[in-house]
Amino acid sequence: MKPIRKAIFPVAGLGTRFLPATKAMPKEMLTVVDRPLIQHVVDEAREAGIEHFIFVTGRGKGAIEDHFDVHFELDATLTDRNKQAELEQLSRDLPGAGQTSFTRQQLPLGLGHAVWCARDIVGDEPFALLLPDVLVQHTPGCLAQMMQVYREQGSDANMIAVEEVPPERVHMYGVVGVGAAVGKAFKITQMVEKPKREAAPSNLSITGRYILQPEIFAILENQPRGAGGEIQLTDGMVRLAQMQPFLGFKFAGQSFDCGSKIGFLAANVSYALAREELAPEFRAELKRILKDL
Repeated sequence: MKPIRKAIFPVAGLGTRFLPATKAMPKEMLTVVDRPLIQHVVDEAREAGIEHFIFVTGRGKGAIEDHFDVHFELDATLTDRNKQAELEQLSRDLPGAGQTSFTRQQLPLGLGHAVWCARDIVGDEPFALLLPDVLVQHTPGCLAQMMQVYREQGSDANMIAVEEVPPERVHMYGVVGVGAAVGKAFKITQMVEKPKREAAPSNLSITGRYILQPEIFAILENQPRGAGGEIQLTDGMVRLAQMQPFLGFKFAGQSFDCGSKIGFLAANVSYALAREELAPEFRAELKRILKDL
């Protein structure tokens, strides 16, 4: 079983649901407390042992590349002002030389197309895929949990993180069918994109974290456009599932859909309350605000 060293981060989206904030700034650079969304997700990947971070970008995403680079002027200013704690934080967050790659998705053709754009960088090895719109609050992180289970089950299977959603909301998600248990995971028998409630195979939704085998690239290369005229990753995975096993994994932790305003705001509240230096004063402010409503 080959180790998983690389992770793909699709960051080419326009973020139209957050306009005007995202008119001149990538949505992935919106902050949850004091860290950009993309930094939170990269942190999760690093904790899981990922060594190479592959960003599939588009126009106007240069700030992401700059964020994961050395900022000489800023470092010099912090040094002059003896801001040692800030310097050490920036150093910890920075991937090593050669650990980041950036490739362009020149047309908005969907998640499946974004994954395919990274094919030459990934090569012939399994990889992780993390959607920056989704944050999972837990230690260890969602991907670290998945990697542990992946190693324990010992075969080159594909794996998808899933979580329960209310039955009345299954039509909003990709949903999986549940088969036999495989250790802490289970065999996926179906993958259905946004099914009607009465046709959903379960209430377990796909939650933005994947471990995929490299054979997915050849499938995506010839994958017809699906919903919305886009190359859908789920359609490609359904075809791959005819050749390779797919496992579902119910992770521990709270997920936040930061592609929606409510999810983004909820993530800020939850992550702030988890910070010891912020929580007491912030909790008091929340109580004051709610009392005055």
